[in-house]
Amino acid sequence: MPLSCALRTKALDPRAAFGRLFHVSTAMAAQMKFLVRPRLITRLIAAAMLSGCAGLSNDHLMPSQDNKGWQAVGLPGKSQTQYTAATKDGRVATAAVAEQSASMWRRSLGLAPVDLAEVSFSWWVPSLTPHASVADADHEDAAARVLFAFDGDHQRLSGRTRMLFELAHALSGERPPYATLMYVWDSSAAVGSVIVNPRTDRVRKIVVDSGTTGLGQWRDHRRDLLADFRLAFGEEPGQLLSMALMTDSDNTRAVARAWYGPVTVHAPASAASAGGKQR
Repeated sequence: MPLSCALRTKALDPRAAFGRLFHVSTAMAAQMKFLVRPRLITRLIAAAMLSGCAGLSNDHLMPSQDNKGWQAVGLPGKSQTQYTAATKDGRVATAAVAEQSASMWRRSLGLAPVDLAEVSFSWWVPSLTPHASVADADHEDAAARVLFAFDGDHQRLSGRTRMLFELAHALSGERPPYATLMYVWDSSAAVGSVIVNPRTDRVRKIVVDSGTTGLGQWRDHRRDLLADFRLAFGEEPGQLLSMALMTDSDNTRAVARAWYGPVTVHAPASAASAGGKQR
């Protein structure tokens, strides 16, 4: 993350920034709790960070050792999850260790919807975080997530959401993506569940693993990204801005670990048959 983005996220108080943007006093902004909740702003800043300060890339395969094109992205007021190159059960991986922390390992993309088809990813999780639930705002942690950030028509968003996006932009230097789709491993929600983030409906999650089934082994997933976006948001996706890994334990104040395999965005069948390569 560029230094300017990091300084913005650390230097500004959300309510003070709200006051500057919309010309109200900090005291008045503090009273507008329905609009300016610090934890909500933190989540929106996380979404903004997912958009990416980095430039676009034509190579969309996750590198195995040097992690070229990927970068650690911290969140304001949070300790950072540690992401390192590793091997796990004979596979090249990215190891994530969260100790009461939350941050992302992100790569910018910039792919039009016509260039999107399926995505594949894998993870290895040793144990679940006690009391964590992606549906509970106060315990919203997950040992494993793979995130995809999409652009779209921001004018379609509600006035309140656009206002909050402006605040997140002021704090982070980046505008939040129009929509963020997460694949998650949750402790209890049924596989296939679509969960709207409890703090912002611009982040929605699809549960692909649940409970203790599959712990301690590689879990491989291949998903139709376009179909899943339509399922979660009820509309067509825009440009795919970036993808990220995220293991977090800040809300439960616990320790979480995961290993991630390569994340691959596959070309549509027509492009592949014409000799197009996987991204």
